[in-house]
Amino acid sequence: MHAPERIDDLLSAAEPAPGVRPSERRPRGKGFVAALVAGALVLVGASGATAWFGYRISLDEKIERIDDPFAGLDEADRPAPAPQGAPAPVNILVLGSDSRISAGDPSAWEFGAQRTDAILLFHLSADRKSAAAISIPRDSWVPIPGYGEAKINAAFSYGGPALMIETVEDLTGVRIDHFAVSDFESFTTLTDTLGGVEITVPDGAGGSVVQEMTGQEALEFTRERYSLPNGDFGRVQRQQAWMRAIVTQATADKNDLPKLSRFLEAALRSVAVDENLTIDTMLELAISARDLSTGDITFLTAPYAGTGRSADGQSTVVLDRERFDPLMQAVAEDRLPGYLAQSPDGIDMLSDVVE
Repeated sequence: MHAPERIDDLLSAAEPAPGVRPSERRPRGKGFVAALVAGALVLVGASGATAWFGYRISLDEKIERIDDPFAGLDEADRPAPAPQGAPAPVNILVLGSDSRISAGDPSAWEFGAQRTDAILLFHLSADRKSAAAISIPRDSWVPIPGYGEAKINAAFSYGGPALMIETVEDLTGVRIDHFAVSDFESFTTLTDTLGGVEITVPDGAGGSVVQEMTGQEALEFTRERYSLPNGDFGRVQRQQAWMRAIVTQATADKNDLPKLSRFLEAALRSVAVDENLTIDTMLELAISARDLSTGDITFLTAPYAGTGRSADGQSTVVLDRERFDPLMQAVAEDRLPGYLAQSPDGIDMLSDVVE
């Protein structure tokens, strides 16, 4: 099938395609990948797939589907949706799980057995000029509907995607539009498909150095926490640094169609998503945000006041609600760039150099 010479030419002529048939669920190995910033990969990486419209159905079949996790939620208790017909922001809840099979195959569910190592809220603005990837520490001590207070990653363990969405919506006041979960095995595959990534780290002499990493090296980089001065919070920033690096590498040459196609196929195979996040939906997002660059994506960690100890002795993260709540309100009201421009204290944004 002949591909256009430039992706931009094809994007400008793109039209929605008919609905695609659902894919079959497939069992997956254990692990997680914090790297699939669903929106970033959809918005920036997915543009490479648009060169092959005839393959949309086959691409969609590569994605593991999650039965609608929103169906059981009480609409009256959820944050209000955007007004009908108005340009709307998009919010995607992305989990890095230690067991994707639990999300894609309800029959394999084991209560209390599946936890998430990474929780990320990806926000794309209505005007498609900015985006943010906000990491919520997995040990944040929060109310979980029906279970009292617990670590936020327990919500996935107790009730799967639906309870995780409900917990995050109740905590943040942000309406979740889509849900995605991925695993650790995908981390190395995505990185190696791109030929590795580059992450800037300290050089030990007060400066910095760009370090090239293979998939395995990137995996080890993001797993480390005990040697980091900021422990788990430092690991969150390393995860974010990988996300930024892989998006940067994936979009370094948007006209390298073969590379982008290989990357997209690997990305699609690595993720389970809600049934409404189809290839057509991804394509529409890619077209609407075609001018968004990597520099327009802000990576930050939800404000926290430090660590604590629960009544039953668990080590927890204490969210700083005085800073957390205004931040999430800015996300919910789609005015995050203006809010961050005010340089509020206590917002931990990803720097150019990562410890």
